[in-house]
Amino acid sequence: MMRLFILSASLLFSHLLLAQDTLRALFIGNSYMGVNNLPQMVSDLSSSRNDVLYFDSNTPGGQTFQSHAANPVNYQKMAAQPWDYIILQGQSQEPSFPFNQVNTATLPFAVQLADSAKAIQPCSQVNYFMTWGRQNGDPQWDSINTFDKMNQRLRDAYLRIADSANAAVSPVGVAWKYVRDNYPNINLYQQDGSHPSLEGSYLAACVFYTSLFHEPTMGSPYNPGIDQNTAGILQQVASTIVLDSLSTWKLIHTDSVLQATASYSSIPGSSLQSFTANANQSANFTWYFPDLTVEIGANVGFEYNLSSYQVMLVAEGLCDTDTVIIEVNNPNAGLVDNSFLTWKITGPNSIQIESEQILAIDAFDLLGRKCPLTKDGVENKMQLQFAKNTSFIKIETPTGIAVIRIPVMLN
Repeated sequence: MMRLFILSASLLFSHLLLAQDTLRALFIGNSYMGVNNLPQMVSDLSSSRNDVLYFDSNTPGGQTFQSHAANPVNYQKMAAQPWDYIILQGQSQEPSFPFNQVNTATLPFAVQLADSAKAIQPCSQVNYFMTWGRQNGDPQWDSINTFDKMNQRLRDAYLRIADSANAAVSPVGVAWKYVRDNYPNINLYQQDGSHPSLEGSYLAACVFYTSLFHEPTMGSPYNPGIDQNTAGILQQVASTIVLDSLSTWKLIHTDSVLQATASYSSIPGSSLQSFTANANQSANFTWYFPDLTVEIGANVGFEYNLSSYQVMLVAEGLCDTDTVIIEVNNPNAGLVDNSFLTWKITGPNSIQIESEQILAIDAFDLLGRKCPLTKDGVENKMQLQFAKNTSFIKIETPTGIAVIRIPVMLN
């Protein structure tokens, strides 16, 4: 049995070395993707970095976002398997056209494709292929008749499209400009001044690898047949352009699709803490406290008489889980003592309390906000009627402060 365990562990370790990460991507575009088989190039590059990229593609020439949106093959491929990424690319000129034209002829269909992708695959991320300006721009339009003008238009448009669709971009065009500006001897174009040379496709593949896996490409031995020094330059450029500006490109790693936050506040004059959870998408929240108490919900309360302690929040969404641990500082530790107080439930939203002398009573919700409270009785015995959202009642007496936590069933 021991020998079997050692062998199994060895195989597992070998597997981890061979495949650090496995992703699935669907590429929907046109000849800018199809030339030099860009999806296969990204997959080969991934393999050389000990990662795995399974892919499919649909890249008929000249396709616009509108024609993609009308093509049933794209939706069939979207539904074929649970993709991590669905990558979309429009016709090479259309995002660079005048603003109003893009708004009517491009943006609605680019967003429609993204919305359809998310409806078909709720756990997939949509990523737009930010393409590059033509070698000498587009001479038909003064506003884009140079590479720099056209490239800037494409950059701005793809970021605007991604923002409208709540999606990301792979900034190939930005890397393209950097190479042109800093390494003018590297030719990224075919003779038509539009489609990518082998070097251009390799640069795009490096950008996509880093955009999808969030890892640099430097040191990859994969080379599709270009000068080795050139390959190293393109790897460096792609890695820097992507990783230095992940938030600009709205790139989120597949392990971080769900992002949760946890915060707390102290209930005045007590050792009670109010905890609040938030997330960037719909999620269920579970809180784990140091006394083994478990609470469920976005807003919960907890009383603990230590001056500091840790709380763990686990957020579970449709596609991902996130864990947050926060350090809680309790300025009122040791202040609360409920031993001198007795209380009992007397009805819906109603309790009775008894103590030697009651000086003040306040009610709070889970966020520490005061709630309405009706009091009836004498100074040492009172009937309290509290609001439905009440979570804590604080009682001050000459002996000290007591806090009653209202059971969930009462509110």
